[in-house]
Amino acid sequence: MIPEAPDRTITFLLSDIARLIRQHFAEGLNDAGLGLTLGEARTLAFVRRLPGRRQSVIAEYLGVEPMTLVGFLDKLEKAGLVVRETDPVDRRAKRITATPAAAPTIARLDAMVGQIRKTAVAGLSEAEIEQAVRLLETLQKNLSGGADASAVAKESDA
Repeated sequence: MIPEAPDRTITFLLSDIARLIRQHFAEGLNDAGLGLTLGEARTLAFVRRLPGRRQSVIAEYLGVEPMTLVGFLDKLEKAGLVVRETDPVDRRAKRITATPAAAPTIARLDAMVGQIRKTAVAGLSEAEIEQAVRLLETLQKNLSGGADASAVAKESDA
């Protein structure tokens, strides 16, 4: 059996696809003129996906240090796109929520992501896309220690 070429392994391909998606997203942000960096846009997207979650949970999902997230949140809060509120259970923790004023920015980000997704899956049938999603969900579950990603967010939030 001939070993796989390093650039044909699933881990290499996933990493390279993630890099290409970030590259397309950064280019789209620049073209859209939203005044957001890639980190700020990703933060806003996760705040929308995980409304009212603690900063620590959002930082974990983004794969950044909490202090890095604070910088992103400072800018987003100054722009009126997010609010930080004291957690009633732990006054040291902050819960983050997108503001109603963020809706137009989020809609533009969603459109941009939709276009990137359309580009990424060009030439694939609906069945192939669904199969790819199922396979990727299995990889995600395996690497998360068998936990569902949404369950991890809930556990981390307690």
